[in-house]
Amino acid sequence: MSRTDRTPRQRLAPEERREAITAAASAAFAAHPYDQVAIATIAADAGASEALVYRYFTSKADLYATVVQQDVDRLAARQSDALDALPAGVSARDRVRTLLIVYLDHVSEHPTAWAAALLALGAEPEPAASIRRDARRDSVERLRDLLLPDQGARHEYALWGFHGFLDAACLQWVATGCSEDDRWSLIDAALGALEGALGDWGR
Repeated sequence: MSRTDRTPRQRLAPEERREAITAAASAAFAAHPYDQVAIATIAADAGASEALVYRYFTSKADLYATVVQQDVDRLAARQSDALDALPAGVSARDRVRTLLIVYLDHVSEHPTAWAAALLALGAEPEPAASIRRDARRDSVERLRDLLLPDQGARHEYALWGFHGFLDAACLQWVATGCSEDDRWSLIDAALGALEGALGDWGR
């Protein structure tokens, strides 16, 4: 059967085609919740057919998980680079502040998608939800590495509780339009919450 659409499709190498599909999916999922994005839309934006999309990804959930993993990896790399750029001897508080600055940049780039993903926890496809759970554990470990080792229960609750506080605070920040006037107030509040929960920065 001949094609009925008039959109020309560019021939791409397999890896280039996969990247084009992933980029189109990333843009679509950044603009709309998961359940409002259709594979047909992603295919059209990538200059591909639905059948071609399914040649590279087994399902919409698989494609979404790929996008989520890329987003998680990108944030982790940016935070690592920011920490590596700090001079020797920087305090634990200032290192955590650096992580927060990068994280708020990340949130503000796609605030609607960030908030939708957080509010949809439990409703996302399991592959993506699993990636987010792993990312949260990695984030707790990264924070733990910035502080003196402490096996006490209070220390552990502080690390996990800090992330819950940050989620709630960032949701409020997104609701205000990611106001730059409020950015440092949010950072100071998050640092204060962690300090209060820890009792001592340790380093």
